[in-house]
Amino acid sequence: MSLPRKGEGTLHPDECWKLLERAAASSQLRRAARSREFLYYVGTRVLKEGCTEIHEQELGHAVFGRPENYDTSQDNIVRVSATELRKRLEGYFTTEGASEPLVVEIPRGSYLPVFRARPEAVAPARIEEIPANPVNDISGKFYRQLPLLVVSAIALLLAIGCTLLWRQNHLVIGTHSTLDNRPALAAFWSKFLGSPRQTDIVLADTSYALVEDMARKPFTLSDYVDGTYMNWIQSSTMSADRKADLEVIMKRNNGSLGDFRVAQRIFQIDPGSSKFDLAYAREYSADSITRDNVILIGSQKSNPWVDLFYSRLAFTIEFDPALTQLYIKNRDPQPGELPTYTVTGSPEDPVGYGIVAYMPNPSNTADALIIAGTNSQATDAAGEFVASENSMERLQQKFPQKRVPYFEVLLKTTRLRSTPIDAEIVAYRTF
Repeated sequence: MSLPRKGEGTLHPDECWKLLERAAASSQLRRAARSREFLYYVGTRVLKEGCTEIHEQELGHAVFGRPENYDTSQDNIVRVSATELRKRLEGYFTTEGASEPLVVEIPRGSYLPVFRARPEAVAPARIEEIPANPVNDISGKFYRQLPLLVVSAIALLLAIGCTLLWRQNHLVIGTHSTLDNRPALAAFWSKFLGSPRQTDIVLADTSYALVEDMARKPFTLSDYVDGTYMNWIQSSTMSADRKADLEVIMKRNNGSLGDFRVAQRIFQIDPGSSKFDLAYAREYSADSITRDNVILIGSQKSNPWVDLFYSRLAFTIEFDPALTQLYIKNRDPQPGELPTYTVTGSPEDPVGYGIVAYMPNPSNTADALIIAGTNSQATDAAGEFVASENSMERLQQKFPQKRVPYFEVLLKTTRLRSTPIDAEIVAYRTF
């Protein structure tokens, strides 16, 4: 691979790698886990492995967990992600990276990063002024200066606007980001906000849950990651039109409103923090769950990554295919607890159950938080529970330790018509 020239010398790969690291840590990319992984992967292939060609299928498999021989004509995730990465890189080099001596680009039609020295700004050539006609001297000067006056006025308005926005943003962050007056939330969320690791918030895949509903059976995480669960569609007895419709649905990342509300509440805990990064279950990868802290939103049925924690959970959300309904299984009922908890009530005002589980990841290298429910409202209520000072204070009063241990809590969620969702602690475990 030939790196661009800077003067008479060739750029050193170390310079280019440090540039990638600065770009990846910028506000444009630090919350975009998939774009960062994309950038690091192509950067590694070029700078450290000397690769001269990167194919779409390779990226789909290595970065996005697609099967090695998946059909790129039917799955455009690499092309879409490349477009997003190009926009983020352009944004970096026009803002935080405006003074970078080097730039990196991923030209359209290619996935190879190109490094080059930023061209030095060339001073505009001096234009000789033509003597003004004395009669029109005043008006001539005015019209010659008019563009400058307009630009200056616009710049002044922009500066005022930016100042007002900054002050407003500063006031919002100053009001809501501090956890000093919320000790229960601070005790728990410092585990994530105070960690040197990024925290990935992974949204569930409701399209995947739809296939399970139609198949009336669960699939495994392996089925999900390698895409073999899609084989069920073709092997089923559905009509060709229905198969085609379902395949269209499966090509889209769909999520529930409750899941998005949970993610929004987490971001609002500390809006000024750059620790949180949003991702979709379908785009997530096993290496990320080992490297980063992770918050999984949704049950195992809609977020298959929960499967990695399934064997360690005391309370699991199970699926009854006959009733097409979720219920809670209590694996080791304690005195006063039930072995199962099922959804009751009317469709308009259901009684559901939510689960919050805080535990180490499977490799014990980072922390994980699972927020799930038997329906969208229950998931929403579980998310509200971990973002509420009063709720977390109630939970922590049950812990004998002064610190927050790893725990699981089972919540009963109710909502009467036109009233807020309420979450009651039914059972809990610490470990």
